[in-house]
Amino acid sequence: MAKILTIPARKIYRIKVTLNGSEPLIWRRFLVPGDYKLSKLHKVLQIVMGWREAHLHEFIINGVSFGEPSPEYGDVKMLDHKKMTLSGIIQEEKKSFTYIYDFGDGWRHELAVEKIAAPEEGAHYPICLAGERACPPEDCGGIGGYGHLLEGLENPKTEDQKRLAEWAGDFAPEVFDLEKVNSRLKRIKQ
Repeated sequence: MAKILTIPARKIYRIKVTLNGSEPLIWRRFLVPGDYKLSKLHKVLQIVMGWREAHLHEFIINGVSFGEPSPEYGDVKMLDHKKMTLSGIIQEEKKSFTYIYDFGDGWRHELAVEKIAAPEEGAHYPICLAGERACPPEDCGGIGGYGHLLEGLENPKTEDQKRLAEWAGDFAPEVFDLEKVNSRLKRIKQ
């Protein structure tokens, strides 16, 4: 008698990502296949948040670090993010984990798995559902530097704030372009 192989049904994860320490809050809600490797989830996060993939990153899930193993990390033990899927680590809703981008600026994000469900027929994943506010500019000095930048954009009083406002150019902190994000996400292969 021949064995019948059953392929597990693909699951879609609804995740809310929040940039820790941002005030007002910077967040996104998106849908992503659970069978994505963490390396692909990193690419999705870069797009939904508005980062440029210019720095190192790390996921911390259940106390374990995942990313691109490198001698640059010194004693940090980091498992390869290309070898683990989201669903391979998290199988239930209401679980949270951390994503750190740019170890110098230290952008910490909390990701909360809000729901795990079957995919909708004909839908393209990943897709961003909602979000608020623009992602801070790269290399602005982390949350503290971003706060200083916002002060300078609002009312540049010191020479430093004037210089920062000029450096930021046409940065609009309140603008989140959902359509632009989803246009970029469509380029990711399912």
